[in-house]
Amino acid sequence: MEQTLKITNVLSDPTRYHIYQYITKRHQEVTVQDIADSFNIHPNVARLHLSKLEDVNMLISKTKKNGKGGRPSRLYRLSEDVVQLHFPFRDYQLLSKIAIQTILSLGEEGKQALYQTGKQFGYELAAKNTAYANQPIESLPFEQKIRILKSAATMAGFSPELHINEDQTKIYFQIFNCPFKEVAVNEPEVVCTMHNAFLSGMFQSLFEAAEVVEKENMLEGCASCSYQAIVTN
Repeated sequence: MEQTLKITNVLSDPTRYHIYQYITKRHQEVTVQDIADSFNIHPNVARLHLSKLEDVNMLISKTKKNGKGGRPSRLYRLSEDVVQLHFPFRDYQLLSKIAIQTILSLGEEGKQALYQTGKQFGYELAAKNTAYANQPIESLPFEQKIRILKSAATMAGFSPELHINEDQTKIYFQIFNCPFKEVAVNEPEVVCTMHNAFLSGMFQSLFEAAEVVEKENMLEGCASCSYQAIVTN
């Protein structure tokens, strides 16, 4: 509870809150000057905001020599610590661990049920976002489907980035935040397979056919989980 109060106090400053949001969406390290330029504030003020965020473990930093013999630069990035604000206290990670262990105790049938459920939830999440378009999915233009896909992935907390090839048959999909990461550390194969099924459900809700293949996994030290989806519009 004490840490929660510290975090809420730090984020109560609007500029600091927006700086943290900016860093979460940037997906790379930032310097004091980056923040100063982006928010039109003095570097000393930017440094203060970044230090406050680091004090509560929302950011971590390291120094990097600039090769010019001057003062080393300090680079800031998101901490691996999970920030959870619940009043009163809720432990959803413990609940998810209990649920996963219960499913695994059922053997192969339990795993398959988990994957199918994950796929169904992904399908329903994308379908929910599609409903706002007020027209059948098959009649939606490709660009709108991509916007819906990104909106659904953002809603799921994935911090996604999407890149499309020229003939619109391949979608390169990166996830910079995995909501399941803390559980996946203990059961990587099961949780990551469920996550892949979740993504497959999202894609298959929007495209006539979609095959999702994992390319990189942040649990293996990569900066993101990345996928290639081959789609038929």
